[in-house]
Amino acid sequence: MDIKEFYYELPSELIAQEPLKERDKSRLLVLKRGTGEMEHKIFYEIVDYFEKGDCLVLNNSKVIPARLIGEREDTKGAIEFVLLNRVKENIWEVLVKPGRRAKLGSVFVFGKGLLKARVLDYTEAGGRFVEFYYEGIFEEILDKLGEMPVPPYIKKKLEDKDRYQTVYATCPGSAAAPTAGLHFTNELLEKIRVKGVKIVYITLHVGLGTFRPVKVKEIEKHKMHAEYYEISEETANIINATKEEGKRLFAVGTTTTRTLETVSNPEGFVTAKKGFTDLFIYPGYKFKTVDALITNFHLPESTLIMLVCAFAGREKVMKAYEEAVKRRYRFFSFGDAMLII
Repeated sequence: MDIKEFYYELPSELIAQEPLKERDKSRLLVLKRGTGEMEHKIFYEIVDYFEKGDCLVLNNSKVIPARLIGEREDTKGAIEFVLLNRVKENIWEVLVKPGRRAKLGSVFVFGKGLLKARVLDYTEAGGRFVEFYYEGIFEEILDKLGEMPVPPYIKKKLEDKDRYQTVYATCPGSAAAPTAGLHFTNELLEKIRVKGVKIVYITLHVGLGTFRPVKVKEIEKHKMHAEYYEISEETANIINATKEEGKRLFAVGTTTTRTLETVSNPEGFVTAKKGFTDLFIYPGYKFKTVDALITNFHLPESTLIMLVCAFAGREKVMKAYEEAVKRRYRFFSFGDAMLII
């Protein structure tokens, strides 16, 4: 498929620069994938679309302050790191900018020497493998020196770091938030639970795939960056029981969807696993497990909008996006949401 099939015009003023004061007051476009019919709601009304016995699956990954600003030890040239994956105890895969300064063996200094890093190797995707040197506890140093790596299209400074975390984030490791979950409050989750819906958690640490644009004309040639995931025995058992009962599985976000589809068999049952997934979902993919998708509005020509088009049909999704632009919905990480059922 040609990448241009996933392009749409978006006025820049519709890119949300900050989160709403109340998480669950964002707008919700409900798209019925069978008919293409649309409804326009407020996010807290999503509770009305659940039925007793359904299962809601959330990604509990927590964003770490993964953006480090420092300098090269010898030349003092400025450098930016974004931490992606922990390979070993002190060895990380990172994005670097500008890359020309991060040659093999180069040493970088952060926080006046509180943290140092040496470049060990290049990654296939153009990043670096680096080893960190420090005294003390790495996570405490990162909390002190690091910044939240909000996407580049957000120009406004984020005043409250917690607003770039879901209320249920418990497993540190992401370089970006699983943003579909930002709309949920603890109170809304409780209302969903009271309705007889089972709520379970998987983990997928969001990495380079979120930052990396699709650069090929034919999307089938694009390669996803691998991201670490975990799904527990308890979660797998609840999901499988839901499928056996003929009830629906609601996936919150593309990260949750990719994890579930990675660990599912052709009949839609999942296995408890941990590992790395580079599953690329685009139109033509046959979904095995996910029955409903809660997601945000994504960048044109991104792998995220391709996944959504695979789930609901490209024409229906692009029409929904056109309607969202017309109705002045807010787009991207801090924007409004879609429910596709």
